[in-house]
Amino acid sequence: MIAQGQCTIFKQNLLNGLENFTSGTYKIALYTSLANLDSTTTVYTTSGEVVGAGYAAGGKTLVNIPPASANGAAYVSFQNVNWSGSSFTARAALIYNATTNAAVCVLDFGSDKTSSNFTVTFPVATATTAVLILN
Repeated sequence: MIAQGQCTIFKQNLLNGLENFTSGTYKIALYTSLANLDSTTTVYTTSGEVVGAGYAAGGKTLVNIPPASANGAAYVSFQNVNWSGSSFTARAALIYNATTNAAVCVLDFGSDKTSSNFTVTFPVATATTAVLILN
Protein backbone atom coordinates (compact mmCIF):
# COMPACT_ATOMS: atom_id res chain seq x y z
CA MET A 1 0.00 0.00 0.00
CA ILE A 2 1.20 3.50 -0.82
CA ALA A 3 -0.38 6.59 0.74
CA GLN A 4 0.98 10.08 0.18
CA GLY A 5 1.70 12.34 3.12
CA GLN A 6 4.12 13.63 5.72
CA CYS A 7 5.59 10.93 7.93
CA THR A 8 4.79 11.10 11.64
CA ILE A 9 8.45 10.55 12.53
CA PHE A 10 9.30 13.68 10.52
CA LYS A 11 6.91 15.76 12.62
CA GLN A 12 8.41 14.34 15.81
CA ASN A 13 11.95 14.97 14.54
CA LEU A 14 11.04 18.59 13.76
CA LEU A 15 9.94 19.09 17.37
CA ASN A 16 13.16 17.44 18.57
CA GLY A 17 15.30 19.73 16.40
CA LEU A 18 16.58 16.89 14.22
CA GLU A 19 15.67 18.32 10.80
CA ASN A 20 17.50 21.14 9.01
CA PHE A 21 16.48 22.06 5.48
CA THR A 22 19.08 24.84 5.33
CA SER A 23 22.21 22.75 5.84
CA GLY A 24 20.98 19.14 6.02
CA THR A 25 21.15 16.57 3.24
CA TYR A 26 17.95 15.00 1.96
CA LYS A 27 17.48 12.26 -0.62
CA ILE A 28 14.69 10.86 -2.74
CA ALA A 29 14.32 7.12 -3.30
CA LEU A 30 11.92 5.60 -5.83
CA TYR A 31 9.62 2.64 -5.22
CA THR A 32 7.49 0.15 -7.12
CA SER A 33 3.82 -0.54 -6.46
CA LEU A 34 4.93 -3.42 -4.20
CA ALA A 35 6.25 -1.01 -1.55
CA ASN A 36 4.47 -0.27 1.71
CA LEU A 37 4.84 3.46 2.30
CA ASP A 38 2.59 5.81 4.26
CA SER A 39 2.64 8.27 7.17
CA THR A 40 3.82 5.50 9.53
CA THR A 41 7.01 4.93 7.51
CA THR A 42 9.91 5.74 9.85
CA VAL A 43 13.09 5.20 7.82
CA TYR A 44 14.44 4.73 4.32
CA THR A 45 14.05 1.11 3.27
CA THR A 46 15.15 -0.96 0.29
CA SER A 47 11.95 -3.04 0.48
CA GLY A 48 10.04 -2.37 -2.74
CA GLU A 49 12.69 0.07 -4.00
CA VAL A 50 13.12 0.40 -7.76
CA VAL A 51 15.72 -1.79 -9.43
CA GLY A 52 16.79 -0.98 -12.97
CA ALA A 53 19.32 0.56 -15.31
CA GLY A 54 20.30 4.06 -14.23
CA TYR A 55 18.97 3.73 -10.68
CA ALA A 56 21.14 3.18 -7.58
CA ALA A 57 19.72 2.09 -4.23
CA GLY A 58 19.13 5.05 -1.95
CA GLY A 59 18.11 7.32 -4.80
CA LYS A 60 19.52 10.79 -5.40
CA THR A 61 20.48 13.74 -3.25
CA LEU A 62 17.99 16.59 -3.40
CA VAL A 63 18.86 20.28 -3.80
CA ASN A 64 16.81 22.30 -1.33
CA ILE A 65 15.02 25.48 -2.21
CA PRO A 66 15.53 27.45 1.04
CA PRO A 67 12.68 27.24 3.56
CA ALA A 68 10.36 30.23 3.70
CA SER A 69 7.08 31.31 5.22
CA ALA A 70 3.97 33.24 4.22
CA ASN A 71 0.37 33.52 5.35
CA GLY A 72 0.95 31.52 8.53
CA ALA A 73 2.63 28.57 6.79
CA ALA A 74 6.27 27.49 6.62
CA TYR A 75 7.30 25.57 3.51
CA VAL A 76 10.14 24.02 1.57
CA SER A 77 10.55 22.39 -1.81
CA PHE A 78 13.36 20.99 -3.92
CA GLN A 79 14.81 21.32 -7.38
CA ASN A 80 13.62 18.71 -9.87
CA VAL A 81 15.63 15.50 -9.93
CA ASN A 82 16.37 13.43 -13.03
CA TRP A 83 17.61 9.93 -13.78
CA SER A 84 18.80 10.28 -17.38
CA GLY A 85 19.42 7.14 -19.39
CA SER A 86 17.29 5.18 -16.96
CA SER A 87 15.08 2.19 -17.60
CA PHE A 88 12.68 1.45 -14.75
CA THR A 89 9.13 1.85 -13.49
CA ALA A 90 8.28 3.74 -10.30
CA ARG A 91 5.00 4.25 -8.45
CA ALA A 92 6.12 6.34 -5.47
CA ALA A 93 8.99 8.14 -3.79
CA LEU A 94 10.26 8.61 -0.26
CA ILE A 95 12.03 11.78 0.76
CA TYR A 96 14.31 11.11 3.70
CA ASN A 97 17.04 12.67 5.83
CA ALA A 98 20.31 11.28 4.41
CA THR A 99 22.12 11.70 7.74
CA THR A 100 19.65 9.79 9.94
CA ASN A 101 17.72 7.84 7.24
CA ALA A 102 14.53 9.16 8.90
CA ALA A 103 11.52 9.38 6.61
CA VAL A 104 10.16 12.83 5.74
CA CYS A 105 7.29 12.24 3.32
CA VAL A 106 5.82 9.81 0.83
CA LEU A 107 4.94 10.91 -2.70
CA ASP A 108 2.38 8.79 -4.57
CA PHE A 109 2.62 9.18 -8.36
CA GLY A 110 -0.96 7.88 -8.75
CA SER A 111 0.05 5.09 -11.13
CA ASP A 112 3.15 3.36 -12.41
CA LYS A 113 5.46 5.70 -14.33
CA THR A 114 7.98 4.34 -16.83
CA SER A 115 10.53 6.45 -18.64
CA SER A 116 14.01 6.32 -20.15
CA ASN A 117 14.58 9.81 -18.73
CA PHE A 118 12.80 9.71 -15.36
CA THR A 119 12.18 13.11 -13.76
CA VAL A 120 10.46 13.97 -10.49
CA THR A 121 9.10 17.49 -10.91
CA PHE A 122 8.54 19.34 -7.65
CA PRO A 123 5.89 22.04 -7.24
CA VAL A 124 6.79 25.70 -6.93
CA ALA A 125 7.85 26.65 -3.41
CA THR A 126 4.93 28.71 -2.09
CA ALA A 127 2.78 28.53 1.03
CA THR A 128 0.07 26.69 -0.94
CA THR A 129 2.02 24.58 -3.43
CA ALA A 130 5.38 23.49 -1.93
CA VAL A 131 6.07 19.80 -1.44
CA LEU A 132 6.28 20.29 2.35
CA ILE A 133 3.95 22.77 4.02
CA LEU A 134 3.56 23.24 7.77
CA ASN A 135 0.44 25.16 8.79
